Amino acid sequence: MKTKELLKISLRQNAIFIPSEMITNDVKNLSGTTSVLLANVSKLGFTFSESLLHALNNVNPNYKVEVLEVLREVLGTDKNWTPLVKEWNVPTGESVLDHVVTYFWNVLNIKSGTTLQCGHIIPDNTFPLERYNGCPFCGTPFEFWKIEKFGQRGKLKVLELWSEKDLNDFYISLLQSKTALDATQVDSLKMVMKNLPLPKTDVAMKETLMLVIDLLIENGKEAEASQFLKTPTDILRYLWYKNTGMLQIIEPKTIIKRTSKNAQHLYNVLDTSVQARIASTNDLKLKYSRKECLMVANWLNNMDMEVEAMCETMHPKRGMWVRFIRALRLAEYSKRKGFEKLNFLMDVFYNQVYDVWQSKVNKSRLKFDADKTFALLKQRPGLFARSLFSNMLWFGADETVAHFTEIIDKVPARLVFTLNMYAQNYFDKNMQRSVKPLGGTNKRIAPNALLNLYDEDQLEVMKNQIEALCLLAMKKRFAAVANTNKTIYIDPQLFNIPVSIGDRSETVQDLPVALMGTRFPIEGNEVRLFMQWGKDLPAQHLDMDLSCHIAYEDKADVCSFSRLTTTGCQHSGDIRSIPSKVGTAEYININIDELAKAKAKFVTFTCNAYSNGSITPNLVVGWMNSKHPMKISEKSGVAYDPSCVDHQVRVTQNVAKGLVFGVLNVAKREIVWLEMTFGGQVVGGLDFKGVQALLAKLSSKLNIGSLLQLKAEAQGLTITEDQNADEVYDAKWAINAVAVTQLLID
Repeated sequence: MKTKELLKISLRQNAIFIPSEMITNDVKNLSGTTSVLLANVSKLGFTFSESLLHALNNVNPNYKVEVLEVLREVLGTDKNWTPLVKEWNVPTGESVLDHVVTYFWNVLNIKSGTTLQCGHIIPDNTFPLERYNGCPFCGTPFEFWKIEKFGQRGKLKVLELWSEKDLNDFYISLLQSKTALDATQVDSLKMVMKNLPLPKTDVAMKETLMLVIDLLIENGKEAEASQFLKTPTDILRYLWYKNTGMLQIIEPKTIIKRTSKNAQHLYNVLDTSVQARIASTNDLKLKYSRKECLMVANWLNNMDMEVEAMCETMHPKRGMWVRFIRALRLAEYSKRKGFEKLNFLMDVFYNQVYDVWQSKVNKSRLKFDADKTFALLKQRPGLFARSLFSNMLWFGADETVAHFTEIIDKVPARLVFTLNMYAQNYFDKNMQRSVKPLGGTNKRIAPNALLNLYDEDQLEVMKNQIEALCLLAMKKRFAAVANTNKTIYIDPQLFNIPVSIGDRSETVQDLPVALMGTRFPIEGNEVRLFMQWGKDLPAQHLDMDLSCHIAYEDKADVCSFSRLTTTGCQHSGDIRSIPSKVGTAEYININIDELAKAKAKFVTFTCNAYSNGSITPNLVVGWMNSKHPMKISEKSGVAYDPSCVDHQVRVTQNVAKGLVFGVLNVAKREIVWLEMTFGGQVVGGLDFKGVQALLAKLSSKLNIGSLLQLKAEAQGLTITEDQNADEVYDAKWAINAVAVTQLLID
């Protein structure tokens, strides 16, 4: 058992995992090694609950060392956090003219001035070189320092004890999650699957199922894996996951286009989009061994599904299926004895002698044949739910809702809640909605044009119809579950935490996780953004940019590499090349009082890949927050204190060019954690109206507290302020987002 990986999983759930066999004593007095561990962990901003402290006191000292190592690794204490400028909170006074003069000085090879390690000559009376840890012209760092300031926050985060039961419960909850897992949960599931046997439980989501199938196939259990593959789409999803690492079926052309766009550059001579498109096309080529071909041929041949239905399922991804059929030599295998069903499938698929359900829906809809359209939609309740709003505008609200009411009990709970949450935004004529196309970046879309046919009162009635219908449906589901309990406790914090529905975060949270839309209050007057990248990579040009977009009532401002100092914000300097192995860092200090005085509304935190390509993997971004002023090292400029970290994420996907990782509401003095990818080499590529649309989407989300109130009302439970209630739902329970999804009763 690799306890280090299991420790990382438990830390994400605000706990420390200790196997029971490692607790060998029952000593009450704290040992010397436990006291030292407690002191070191407190410097990092954590402390232990009483049960965890007692357990750690009775384990081998080597395990205590491992706990400390994991915390230090996650918080990056061994990384280089040195910025380009010393005491960067005081502006250096550098200007565009300094850069222009230095450029010509080096082009003309004028020797007067100071020659730096990188070879650049810095003219006298330009940059104040005594203030820099590297070259101010090319952004290459030369000096590296350790973290000096620890424990400035004061308030410690309490870690709890995790036993084997807690770990197994978490493992099962991941498999049973009724919503798609985000990148953190997928990473946790992969790690726990390596270390623990697969439990016998139903897997709720197709995307999660792919990870289970992959594990079985790696262990040589292809036949056992086949029982989970119910449709050809399941097979396609698995094959595409193995080829790209993506759990969603994203079209090859979308991946190629995104990769090519990421390689575009503001300067044409540095544009490598053509080469990137060719490389991406080659990466997506399919190649399979005979063993793999036979395995897929058997899956399709033995599938318990009618051939025509299989072909219809394959039709939406017909282009991809043609490529896979060729690469897997399925035409060849279909001619073998015993593969008669596969042969028939190939014949029907290639000759297209099958009907497509969606084409029938589209045809009857265009003919305005409501009866036939609704009869077809009732066959597939999930798709009916997804098209409910547009059909209400097309056919009329009363008729559509009446038909939908007949099948709402067959609709997955996550879709019912989604309808209730997004109705307010959809039926607003003036609201642009935030969407994220499969494989793309967040975009804004205009309101449905058909909304203009209705007046405000009619649209309000539609909103109310949806809300009443969805709430009634969920109350019926809760009421149908037998519950002998009488009282329920709901932590007030749960009314600020949204239910995770439809959010597939692409970044990994190695510290205790937070759901998109979670609000972090600001304790003092200062927020410090940080970005660290390049760890374990050789020295090279790798330009990642930390920026922020400041929105006022009537204007916008930015703080970035091109504008190091602006009202309320100060940047630590633009680093464009990374040193060998240790990585490098950038910071931005945000003064909330100064921004409030200037009447700023929002500050959006972003990072971008200025270099060709996407954001480099394992780049870490986040923010620090402390009740007391956070110090900056006078001799090095290092401004990172792990104890002050509120939230941080690690980039794992390689398809994002720009990433929004938080929005500060200046008036409310709180930060909303969100993740929004956008296509842009600089912060100027950010569409702030898109951020506002995403914030509106997150604000409309159902929070966990309201969901529990609905449960209490439906099951006749009395809500109390006493934590000794029959059912207790606190912040500790809500950390496990997948456990929360079990409230979504189907």
